[in-house]
Amino acid sequence: MQRLVGGFGRLRSFRLPSYIAYYHIPPPRLIHLDYRSLSVNDKMAESPKAGQVHALPQAELELPSMKKPRLAGKNVPKSERKRAKKRAKKTDLPEPCSTEDVLWRDVIAVLGQDVVDKALEDGSEFDSPFEFHQEVELEVSAICSSGEAIARSLDDLRPWTVIVPFALPREKVRARIYRNARLHSFADLLETLSYETQLDLKRDVVVKAYKNFSSVSPFFYQGYPANPRDEDLSDDAVPQILSTIGSPLEYGYRTKLTPHFEAPPKSARKAQPSDTEGKPDWLKIGFNRIGTSRTMDIEECPIATPVINNAYRPARENIIKNIFTYKRGVSLLYRDSLEHSSDASPREADTSVDALTSSLEKHVCITDQKAIVREKVGDKIFEYVAGSFFQNNNSVLVPLTNYVRDAIFPQTSITTDSDASPPTHLVDAYCGAGLFAITLSPHFQTVAGIELSQDSIKAATRNAELNNIPSDKITFRAGDAAAIFETVGEFPPDKTALLIDPPRKGCDDNFIQQLLAFRCKTVVYVSCNVHTQARDVGKILKATENEEAGRKYILESVRGFDLFPQTAHVESVAVLRLV
Repeated sequence: MQRLVGGFGRLRSFRLPSYIAYYHIPPPRLIHLDYRSLSVNDKMAESPKAGQVHALPQAELELPSMKKPRLAGKNVPKSERKRAKKRAKKTDLPEPCSTEDVLWRDVIAVLGQDVVDKALEDGSEFDSPFEFHQEVELEVSAICSSGEAIARSLDDLRPWTVIVPFALPREKVRARIYRNARLHSFADLLETLSYETQLDLKRDVVVKAYKNFSSVSPFFYQGYPANPRDEDLSDDAVPQILSTIGSPLEYGYRTKLTPHFEAPPKSARKAQPSDTEGKPDWLKIGFNRIGTSRTMDIEECPIATPVINNAYRPARENIIKNIFTYKRGVSLLYRDSLEHSSDASPREADTSVDALTSSLEKHVCITDQKAIVREKVGDKIFEYVAGSFFQNNNSVLVPLTNYVRDAIFPQTSITTDSDASPPTHLVDAYCGAGLFAITLSPHFQTVAGIELSQDSIKAATRNAELNNIPSDKITFRAGDAAAIFETVGEFPPDKTALLIDPPRKGCDDNFIQQLLAFRCKTVVYVSCNVHTQARDVGKILKATENEEAGRKYILESVRGFDLFPQTAHVESVAVLRLV
């Protein structure tokens, strides 16, 4: 901070003592003196004598509105400067449906809306009662939508929550604070929980997603009352959320791994030994620690397939041995793949499909981003580029695709007539490499997959050939985002089922409007982000609630799928039908 002082014909500056900034003493404002209108005696009177402090009037101690004091001086602790900067910063509330917004709603649910509103009004929402690395005793109140526990202090402190991993509701735990945020802190803890408990808690994530983001109420969820601020739909708008379907493999299931490491720092390069033995302390090969950008060293990943771990170990040793040859950080890729000949034609591959069995198939690890990966789902074969998207838990894909099939062709349904004929056409929007379109193709007369990516269309078309599905039955088409359903204009809506599996951001309003205009008989929404799914389903239900018979969508069922055991992630399948 600088103070400007009037001089004869010029301005000079000097830096305020650090103690003024540290104790927040208001700095003097800029004083403008017209020395040309003063006599010599007046000028001398304006200047304090040596060793004398010139006290300014109170009115001149205030800063102009455009001048903001900042901390200065080497004696001011860095932590104090950070806290002052944080207090001065005006932070907006999180963006709707963002990860921060999902957590913020969990905080509100635990503390209560009145408490949160008061803290926001007082400006105390960032005044944590906990210090950095403080150890605290907590009681877990609930599980956040992220899968972590949200707890409150056992001490008589002001309302505040703490986010703790690996803890269960009603547990009393001890945790160490590592970061403070708006009305909540983050803490470290190590705990374990049973897989059945994981599935129950992941169902709660789905429940809270529909409560918070679907704008549909009342809710038929035990212990989850409707939000009074939501606009009510009919009493049967949302069914009870079904139990989460688990993964056949709880560990060793993940078919893709992307560890990374940084290049040697300059200090290490200068001091590098001539003969490196063992791993340097600064070298970390693995994944980012939760809540930080620091890498945690991983020697083996318990949720990765054995094929990936077997390939990762020697590759890791090779990296350690040759670490000083790397000029920049590297992100690695490991994909579990069936062994196949890269030059085999599609028809040659067809003859091998029936011959392969799960117990005899040989798996290899692919590390080249551009190489071809092969997977088997049920009796179907899929190939795709290693660097592209495909589901990372092969063990759960058969239960998932079978569930979608049964949802489209239910034995009984509360929303359809018993005499109604089943759908004959399938539209697979966001089809990717054709997983759903190909696995469901035996149950339809005509199937169309729609994609914006030409590379995905090419891969899906090849996969149809690999599985000997005729081109007059299944096609993959490029769809313009502005008119995606025009590519299937010949499909009869009353005989068509629509399957959508969008990216995490969900469906935009333009897509939903096109879906409503097409108005197919059945919609199955598969989602990797249950919060945006709930938002989109709420929009569809709201848009058709006053429609006449045969034009109104009903949410028939919602169910979670655990594609990633031992993590907080849960996928969801929602089924909508016209009534």
